[in-house]
Amino acid sequence: MSTHATSARSSAAATPTPQTDSGTPTPISPPRHWLRAGWVMTASGWSANQFSALLGSYRSELGLTTADTTALFGIYVLGLIPGLLLGGPLADRRGRRPVVFLALGTSALATCLLMLGPAASAFLWPGRFLTGIGAGALLTAGGAWVKELSTPPHGTAPHPGVAARRSGLFLSTGFATGGLAASLIAQWAPHPMVTAYLPHLLLSAIAALCAARAPESSPAHPGGTASAAPAPVVQRERRASAAEFRRLVAPVAPWVFIAPAVAFATLPGLIDADLKGWQTVYAGVITAVTPGAGILVAPLARSLAARHRLATGAVGLAAVALGLLIAAFAAAQTQPVVALIASMVLGAGYGLCVAYGLTEVAALAPSHRLARLTSYFWALAYLGFLAPYVITLCTGVFSPPTVLIGVAVLAVFTLVALAYRGTRRAQAH
Repeated sequence: MSTHATSARSSAAATPTPQTDSGTPTPISPPRHWLRAGWVMTASGWSANQFSALLGSYRSELGLTTADTTALFGIYVLGLIPGLLLGGPLADRRGRRPVVFLALGTSALATCLLMLGPAASAFLWPGRFLTGIGAGALLTAGGAWVKELSTPPHGTAPHPGVAARRSGLFLSTGFATGGLAASLIAQWAPHPMVTAYLPHLLLSAIAALCAARAPESSPAHPGGTASAAPAPVVQRERRASAAEFRRLVAPVAPWVFIAPAVAFATLPGLIDADLKGWQTVYAGVITAVTPGAGILVAPLARSLAARHRLATGAVGLAAVALGLLIAAFAAAQTQPVVALIASMVLGAGYGLCVAYGLTEVAALAPSHRLARLTSYFWALAYLGFLAPYVITLCTGVFSPPTVLIGVAVLAVFTLVALAYRGTRRAQAH
């Protein structure tokens, strides 16, 4: 990260600062195009989470089993992975804008298919799959777009972590509001499993209008990615960044969404016996407070990153482990209030882990590979959405609290491995 910071300072030093007639420097106020592009990240988070709050409704209204709803929750990941792995390289080659608009259209089509679910539940499967494809492409192309638009053409560029956290905050806002809005509509509006999806269509249209006013930040490279550096130097840089990614980012990435996935899809089903008809609203509240806690810890993420490169990831993993232990207690006692507390702690872990991962990716990736490396991070992160399905399978052998404790132990092991690798890296340097 220091290399990127040095580069940013050098670039700023090499650029003359505009001055007034009296010689006083004139502050540079770059257009905040990243604010316009950021709404596509919010649309991505909203599309992912609007379905989560309706899982209880699908079980009660359409007669779907817990295994069915958990599988529908997980098939999103099967669409997300190709969306991420194809969307990132495509955005590096063709530019950010075309991929973003294609993904927004795909996401809106997916929502329309989900709205057909009450008439024919078979539409839910392609709807969830296409939701994943659209969200994956938006995450990679949109995240890279926000990061690049956060860096003005002249003047001092922000630290890579600042731009990365902007993407994470836009995404978390969509996560927090999408599920809550869908649950409130589903609780009181007519035709709930249709009308609950209307806000996402409106948000997608708003995001498209805002993004249309943002400039392209990465010109198309139809013939491949160009680089001014000699080929051997480029290869060494790629190997070094790939090695750092595998050692310090990849182990943390799945925990980014293991935490909220357990809160969204696992916890409400374990304590719904005490909710007495408020299951849908309760699920919506959880889908709001979990990423909401992730937003609130943003200042803590900045403070930890300033102290040590790995501190944000380490504290995030510790929070995930603690949240899982509280969740195990809530499941054992069927306590909705305790489950809500567990969701908040898990949300804090999510926010810290995603801030750590995006900051590391922004520091490691050269500009011509930013979307690609971002796609690898999100692909690993979204594997965490398979956690509820794995937990459901394991509860056939072990009790739910036991399974959650086991997952907490895995989080602690990951924390120990991250600390060990970070120590080894520091000693090597």
